[in-house]
Amino acid sequence: MSKKYNVYGLGNALVDLEFQVNDQFFYDHKVKKGLMTLVDEDTQYRLIGAIDHDQLVKKSGGSAANTVIAVSQFGGASFYSCKVASDEFGDFYLKDMNEAGVKTNLDQGGREAGITGKCLVMITPDADRTMNTFLGATTDLSVKEVDEYAIKDSEYVYIEGYLTPSNSGVEAMKLTKKLAEENGVKTSITLSDPSIVQGFKQQFVEVIGASVDLLFCNEEEAMAFTGTSNIEEARQAMKKEAKKFAITQGKNGAIIWDGDTFIDIEPYPVKAVDTNGAGDMFAGAFLYGVTNGMSMAEAGKLASLASAKIVSQYGPRLKWNETKEILRQLK
Repeated sequence: MSKKYNVYGLGNALVDLEFQVNDQFFYDHKVKKGLMTLVDEDTQYRLIGAIDHDQLVKKSGGSAANTVIAVSQFGGASFYSCKVASDEFGDFYLKDMNEAGVKTNLDQGGREAGITGKCLVMITPDADRTMNTFLGATTDLSVKEVDEYAIKDSEYVYIEGYLTPSNSGVEAMKLTKKLAEENGVKTSITLSDPSIVQGFKQQFVEVIGASVDLLFCNEEEAMAFTGTSNIEEARQAMKKEAKKFAITQGKNGAIIWDGDTFIDIEPYPVKAVDTNGAGDMFAGAFLYGVTNGMSMAEAGKLASLASAKIVSQYGPRLKWNETKEILRQLK
């Protein structure tokens, strides 16, 4: 029996506010470059007040949200469980997700008063991205937002690692994985960020349990999670955590473990201008591929090409015509 959704995602809902800065901006405003830092609302307002609003790009975001949007744009079907407030940014988020073709729990109403989370994405000329995030309503994401019916009607669940700092978020992650396993739905997770892995490793261990069907991470996250000092050791250790996995390597492509063999995925050489969303895009394209008849190697190739395309432009999302062009290029 065919499922309604290729991928059910669980993760943060943040409105991404993207703009370009230079290193002096970080110095002037005491911002740590190259990291994702959680900040309070006052800090975020202060930074927003200091930027040129004409060059601000607004998109619905959150790591797993970018991934399920990618699935949809490639032609798949996806569902997203998340939490926003009943404010102007929450209205924008719901509208933007609907326009991206993603079904959400927000479609059923039930939004509460509060402030929708926002992520300031500051991009420097070296293509690095620095994020200052005020989580707002998504801090309280809990089992209430988990949609059992959508999970049952999906081929894969995809769980965002950025939820691990929140106790209620961890409970939502565990319930999503449990419902998936009870209903024969494959499980996938992303480790999200090296600092998150280091700070909340125990929560990841609890969520992953015995294993997951598919795990996504980059080299730094793989080594942090497995407690190893090089990628050869990390990829061997990762076999104990996941039946299959993909380790992205930036400009060096990716390594995929398909359960039997390591597959090296060649990079597509591009000039990077913005690395924001590259890992999210890799996971989205890969999940689209494996749920639409592609082998792991083919899905890896698609994911590599899609993430190369994303880093060669600003923003974490491709245009609809670009995803069609990528699929044509691979054929």
